[in-house]
Amino acid sequence: MGDALKTFLITGFTGQVGSQFADFILENTNFKVVAMMRWQEPMDNVYHLAERINKKDRIEIAYADLTDITSLRRMLEKHHPDYITHLAAQSYPKTSFDIPIETLQTNVIGTTNLLEAVRELKEKDDSFDPIVHVCSSSEVYGRATVGKNLNEETPFHASSPYSLSKIATDYLGRYYAEAFGIKTFVTRMGTHSGPRRSDVFFESTVAKQIALIEAGLQEPVIYVGNLESTRTYQDARDAIRAYFKLFIAMESGTIQPGAYFNIAGEEAFKLNQIIELLLGLSTRQDIKIQVDPDRLRPIDANYQMFDNTKIKSAIDWKPEIPVTKMLKDLLDHWRSEIAKGKIPLNR
Repeated sequence: MGDALKTFLITGFTGQVGSQFADFILENTNFKVVAMMRWQEPMDNVYHLAERINKKDRIEIAYADLTDITSLRRMLEKHHPDYITHLAAQSYPKTSFDIPIETLQTNVIGTTNLLEAVRELKEKDDSFDPIVHVCSSSEVYGRATVGKNLNEETPFHASSPYSLSKIATDYLGRYYAEAFGIKTFVTRMGTHSGPRRSDVFFESTVAKQIALIEAGLQEPVIYVGNLESTRTYQDARDAIRAYFKLFIAMESGTIQPGAYFNIAGEEAFKLNQIIELLLGLSTRQDIKIQVDPDRLRPIDANYQMFDNTKIKSAIDWKPEIPVTKMLKDLLDHWRSEIAKGKIPLNR
């Protein structure tokens, strides 16, 4: 991957992982980044790149939508990316219960549209043969057996419309490799966090509420949902390193098209322990916890402990950022946003 002219396409550029992946590519390679987004998306996570984007300094915006295959075709024909990391999705499990059709449309049909557009261009242009990373999710395992580590062959068990959509996404990534020879690999990332994490996710909404309380903008009560789930945590920046190493491994032939991997942290917590760690970082000592029925899901992923053996056998990787640092960086992110006058919604 030493060719400075090569191009990385990132779908879901404005999200936490997409924006941090762009940072990683710009900081660690000489590649060009094509950053796919819909025209009306919030830019909060990527304002720090605005000057470079305006100058087209190795990064350029591509306006497209997963549900509009014509826009995807035009984007691929214009930019001919060498590498595609497909991160765009409706990614909130709880929200998926309220908008199941949109979730399935974006994640299943949207991923199919992207892979179909890649297949079509590849069939008519021999020079186009990108490596495609399809981002699935650990949520595919859903309701798991408590006490049993999840490996790549653990049966899927959907626990939300979101997890259903990611099961389909997972199979799509493998199918397009087997049926059409597209150089795909699939990842199932466990719970991940850190700065820029959306506030609809558990640990981020807790950190956000702590920052609001510290700023005097919320009473000293944190509202939460189910606290019984046990799961690993990892910093998204660690997962991005794994993604990049998998691209290298695919290009070198170390892994074969259609390969699929868990990528997860190795520190396990019940969710109440995450709250305790965040409260330990707070300047306030009077904060209480209250379960909010509106934050409960009809069904929840109850146990997510992973076996990272397969990915460690494929690439030289392990999580390096401690969960305590991940949480501190997340809390500091919310403190910084609120100090700028960006008052987030109570959700």
